[in-house]
Amino acid sequence: MTDITAASFVRQDLVPERPAPVKTTGSIGFARTRLLNSPTNILLTILAVALLWYTVIPTLKFLLVDAVWTGKGRNACLGENVGACWPYIQAKLTQLIYGFYPAAERWRVNLTFILAAALLLPLLVPRLPAKRANAGLFFFAFPVVAFFLLRGGGLTGFGVSWIASLLQLFDDSIVNAGQVLVNLSQSSAIGPLLWGIGKVIVLIGGLIGCVILPLSWLRDQLQTSGQPLWFDFLVCAAIVSLIVFVLGGGMRTGQRALVASLLTFAGIAIVIKLMGLDRGGLPIVDTRLWGGLLVTLVVSVTGIVTSMPIGIALALGRRSTIPLIRIFSIAFIEFWRGVPLITVLFFATYMLPLFLPGNFNVDGLVRALIGIALFAGAYQAEVVRGGLAAIPRGQSEAASALGLSWWKTTSLIVMPQALRHVIPGLVNSFIALFKDTSLVSIVALFDLLGSLHATFSDPTWSTPTTAFTGFAFAGMIYFVFCFGMSRYSLSVENRLNAHRRH
Repeated sequence: MTDITAASFVRQDLVPERPAPVKTTGSIGFARTRLLNSPTNILLTILAVALLWYTVIPTLKFLLVDAVWTGKGRNACLGENVGACWPYIQAKLTQLIYGFYPAAERWRVNLTFILAAALLLPLLVPRLPAKRANAGLFFFAFPVVAFFLLRGGGLTGFGVSWIASLLQLFDDSIVNAGQVLVNLSQSSAIGPLLWGIGKVIVLIGGLIGCVILPLSWLRDQLQTSGQPLWFDFLVCAAIVSLIVFVLGGGMRTGQRALVASLLTFAGIAIVIKLMGLDRGGLPIVDTRLWGGLLVTLVVSVTGIVTSMPIGIALALGRRSTIPLIRIFSIAFIEFWRGVPLITVLFFATYMLPLFLPGNFNVDGLVRALIGIALFAGAYQAEVVRGGLAAIPRGQSEAASALGLSWWKTTSLIVMPQALRHVIPGLVNSFIALFKDTSLVSIVALFDLLGSLHATFSDPTWSTPTTAFTGFAFAGMIYFVFCFGMSRYSLSVENRLNAHRRH
């Protein structure tokens, strides 16, 4: 054995220092690992920085650095290297928000905005209680209050009078259509066929008239009374409350539904009295005077809220096993998706009145709202159908095994999961609809962009930068609303999918 001492295993020299570890955190680490970690990423980073330098920097310079902040006319915004003319926005701000709404009545618009925010914000916060009552107030009570606040006017009748008038209008339309066919039979080659069909339609209209005759008589009696609104209100409240009581289980379990119905009608009566709707209400402001952000919000919110139930109904109808419902849903969806929104607006505004009875008139804004709601509902139907297709069949089969009906299975099990899957698609449709409201300007409705265009005709603010400033301001408003919807939908999606995280 060779003599081996312990010293032969001990290193005599110091180990050389190792290089410092590469920093992977902070801004320097982010740049090293994400922006400069490969030749391709270095090139893309340089191009992105150059793009930002030539777009963002001039934009900020125009909007902030070289901008004019004070002034009373176009002379303040004239000169070389002058940026945004913000005094122009200050002078036209009321027109951009209210349009041509009378200045003395603009408190009604402000009150509507405040009520909308007060009801919507608690609905968006998950932890706040009373979501069902809040949703009922926002989706059912607020639209009625907002209508009478913005438009004005009062009530001359209630449910019985309204239903009788609508049924009478429907009956008159049927009789008129049959009479038109009878008249065409005199100059047509298929005259006997048209005459027979027309007579059958007139007979059907006569039978419907006989059915609604008692309701029309009751309406006439209410209108001749001293207080037609309140008598009609009491009759409607009694009928509806009785129906709710019977459907709720009668004497066994219907007391709670009866109390809820009576409280609802009591709340409606309080609103009618506070707003003076039984005495003519507020002064009427024609919708042709509405404009600006007011019209944009009215059209977009109405379209978003009404298109959802339409889309859900059409999506369920397209998957129905009943051929008539399925064919109708498919035809409806494909028709409205195959027509541009501009065509829908033109038809609803200028051609729809030609198909209505002579004594029936629909406001221009209401016609546009109906067209937009049907158009958006067709697109929402396909989005919802995609979510329904993603639900496994075993979900419905398990619910059927538990004895749940189709309605309970759809509303409690299938539809909540389907809507959770398609939140990005739904919000994308909402954002697109919010921006597409600018198309209503082609049918003489002054939305935000329409009111902005109207301000350009004022020679007091005719400068080279006026148009750029106006479009920049409108773009900021659109961005705030669209970005807010996008971020909120992302938070909702993360909250609903929290159980899937590992």
